[in-house]
Amino acid sequence: MADLSITVNGLSLPNPFIIGSGPPGTNANVIGKAFDEGWGAVIAKTISLDASKVVNVAPRYARMRAADGQEVIGWENIELISDRPFDTWLKEFRLLKQKYPGRILIASIMEEYSKAAWVEIVERCQEAGVDAFELNFSCPHGLPERRMGAAMGQDCAVLEEVCGWVNSVAAVPVWAKMTPNITHIEEPARAALGAGCEGVSAINTILSVMSVNLDTLRPEPTVEGYTVPGGYSCKAVRPIALRMVMQTATMMYGATGLRPAGPGAGPADPSGPTRELALPPYPDRSLSAIGGVETGEHAAEFLLLGADTVQVCTGVMIHGYRMVKDMCAQLAAFMDRKGFRTIPEFRGAALPFFTTHADLVRRQAEAKAAEKAAAQGMVTRDAAWSGDKFVEQSSNLVANQ
Repeated sequence: MADLSITVNGLSLPNPFIIGSGPPGTNANVIGKAFDEGWGAVIAKTISLDASKVVNVAPRYARMRAADGQEVIGWENIELISDRPFDTWLKEFRLLKQKYPGRILIASIMEEYSKAAWVEIVERCQEAGVDAFELNFSCPHGLPERRMGAAMGQDCAVLEEVCGWVNSVAAVPVWAKMTPNITHIEEPARAALGAGCEGVSAINTILSVMSVNLDTLRPEPTVEGYTVPGGYSCKAVRPIALRMVMQTATMMYGATGLRPAGPGAGPADPSGPTRELALPPYPDRSLSAIGGVETGEHAAEFLLLGADTVQVCTGVMIHGYRMVKDMCAQLAAFMDRKGFRTIPEFRGAALPFFTTHADLVRRQAEAKAAEKAAAQGMVTRDAAWSGDKFVEQSSNLVANQ
């Protein structure tokens, strides 16, 4: 029977499903609901020392639906970080840890380019009992004038410096949340790990314009007739998130993957990439995947690409907190079907099967040549010799007949 529990950077989770930072973790009440429903961990909505500058607008969401008009496939938000006072958050962190001492509570934090501010927010959150930090270097909109969010995450030098400040005082694991609004996501991830972060999270929302209303001729969501580009999420972003998680995992663990082929991994490919366990560049670091996860099968894809945990935010806003039960059942069913008992047995198993286009051309040419030889009755491997057809096979191998 599948065991969904996992230990990440010393944190023990009953399953790999984490509430991603955003509205589903916006106060102690909803965080408690998430714990009660069985989520593996919760990352609270991003907080800062001074919430007075955070002023949200309404409406602040826009949705894209499938052709049936029912299924939501895309979601845009222009929501800011938490507008609740920092001291209120500290009080709620303490209350949550008292009520749920064995559950993992992670503080998402974001500050201006100030060492004093980052040090203060880390030290005070630690005193309140949080189990880990996620550094928000990735919010794609709002507060760029304060060099916060993606404005910081797109500058590797600044990101590395800030991670250094945080890790100089952090006594619990630190994850850095990556922006997808960058050409090479591996570069800020490498900078964060080099500065001492125990892990990275990828990806945050993709900067977008959801739509233009053809009646009013105004972009949406419209606030007093105007809008700003926002963050795009939901299942439509999953292919992009899968690609960026794969790239990040390859940088962290190497292209040969994390584990040898295990039960259910399929037949070995003698000419394929090695499945031997390689020494990874970052052996004790972790990767938390984000992007359009709504089922256990979606989660399995990210785990196969090297993720340790999987975060869900928009999915909860559409389906509710109880979706974790279905996702756990679906992930367990996949593992049972493939013969995997634990998540580490298959984590990263798909990484070795990414290659170059030139290599794809070579492989296809070799396969076609082997197919042609087989059609002509030519033996290309010793195991193909047959006692009943030995003479015929020998004749087919003679040149200039």
